[in-house]
Amino acid sequence: MSLQHKKIGEILVDMGVLVPSETESILSRMKEKKGSFGAIGVEEGLFNQEILARALARQYRLDYVNLEGFEPDAELLASIPTALFHKYGVFPLARRGDFLEAAVFDPTNVSGYDELEYLLGARLLLKVGQERQIMRLMERDQQAKGVLKEVSQDLKFQLVKETDKGEEVLSLDKLTADTSPIVRLIDSTLFHALQRRASDIHIETAEDGVIIKYRVDGVLYRATETLDSRFQGPIISRIKVMSELDISERRVPQDGRFKVRLGNKVIDFRVSIMPSIFGEDAVIRILDKQAVASDLKGLTLAGLGFSDNELIRLRRMIREPYGMVLVTGPTGSGKTTTLYAVLSEIHNEQEKIITIEDPVEYQVPGILQVPVNEKKGLTFAKGLRSILRHDPDKIMVGEIRDQETAQIAVQSALTGHLVFSTVHANDVFDVIGRFLHMGLDPYNFVSSLNCIVAQRLVRTICPACKKEASYSESFLIESGLSPAQLLGKRFYEGQGCEECFQQGYKGRSAIVELLDLDDEVREMIIQREPLTRIRKTSQKKGMRFLRESALEKVFRGITSLPEINRVTFPEAVRER
Repeated sequence: MSLQHKKIGEILVDMGVLVPSETESILSRMKEKKGSFGAIGVEEGLFNQEILARALARQYRLDYVNLEGFEPDAELLASIPTALFHKYGVFPLARRGDFLEAAVFDPTNVSGYDELEYLLGARLLLKVGQERQIMRLMERDQQAKGVLKEVSQDLKFQLVKETDKGEEVLSLDKLTADTSPIVRLIDSTLFHALQRRASDIHIETAEDGVIIKYRVDGVLYRATETLDSRFQGPIISRIKVMSELDISERRVPQDGRFKVRLGNKVIDFRVSIMPSIFGEDAVIRILDKQAVASDLKGLTLAGLGFSDNELIRLRRMIREPYGMVLVTGPTGSGKTTTLYAVLSEIHNEQEKIITIEDPVEYQVPGILQVPVNEKKGLTFAKGLRSILRHDPDKIMVGEIRDQETAQIAVQSALTGHLVFSTVHANDVFDVIGRFLHMGLDPYNFVSSLNCIVAQRLVRTICPACKKEASYSESFLIESGLSPAQLLGKRFYEGQGCEECFQQGYKGRSAIVELLDLDDEVREMIIQREPLTRIRKTSQKKGMRFLRESALEKVFRGITSLPEINRVTFPEAVRER
């Protein structure tokens, strides 16, 4: 039997990847459900896509190509109809004389490749690659072609100005035709930030030039090499023009905002300009409501990363008929997202839910959402008073910042409403101290309170480049870990790949601590006992702190030890 006609199962056995019984098992599964031998083997975890691609290359006497980190030739992709290649599952790599080198993940489609050669009028030099890597390259190419199509149709980033008659679209190119390179730089920066799902763009001026950074999953990383200092002035001026700020004023901070339209999508940007010793820096906050909407579609607390222990207790609390549920944590810790998840889980047609937010970040169907407008006198406190006259069953207050709002929220919880809100504090016990120092009556406060949730977000390891990691003994000691805690435990980190833009992390997951109040804890708060004593009592009752929740995610391989050290204190473990 020639190697060309040898079956893929036999080749995998020859490679030492499978034993004959496993081959038979896959063949029997192929009869039960539709799918190729390779696809079922990968699905069953018997081998990975790399081994499958190598085996297929061997079967068809083709070269194997590893496309990890491969950067496509932009000129080549622009000169050929790549949509035609995608139709046949082929990705072009390079020109080799009269041949066009291309990667495939299914070399069995011989007739399709012959057809493609006929349509192109060129010979293909095929190589076998991993399906995941080829699909990723195709996806990136389609996104880039989509942008080029929009540009060609004059749907490039368009500045949207709100007027009394609605929205007026201003063409960026017409506004500043003399600075078109800067316009292109800002446009490409905005687009790439959206593509990488960044929350902020930082434009920093240093002695040697201008650095552009993106904040992705809560961490900054460089988006470009250092730009020449001469670009600093035009870049900041361009952003000021878009935000309708004073171009001539360079010595005081300025805040503004602008909207842009990309195709059918309108994205809000908030701008902060800050003077520095080298010039002016800018931070652009991206408020992509449509991206948030897609992230929150079907959102659940389990999807946010809540562990089973906290999940059961919190779900019980959010289904109480009345009381107050508080979520705390620093800015950007996902408090509002957690409240949206709570609302999406408890929302039904039988109850009226009203929210007051600053701003309304995501529109929830079937829920009345009221935006704060301090210029017009609509504060959280005034809005909350009005909401209570609107016959609600459940209320969400975006944030409790002052004594008046806190008192109305407590009163609402005591009069039969279920109130959800966020508050800025470091942990659940700081919330207690914060409310008591606002001058609230301790008895009313603890009577209204169902539970307090403190949370942080940790970056999750990219599954495409996840590898086992080891740390020095001194680092483990600094991390508050004892040898007894490490028995049978493994650590993992991401190595960095094209899937995660070389960061090693992709996405974030919540770590939480939850304090539900029983009679003993309520009595301790009323008696104003020290928070350290309340903390120890809660710990004895089984409460898990943030650090313990974080370590659980480390030992499960979800995140890394350096990442949890970034967001939690190692000392929290040593208290035991």
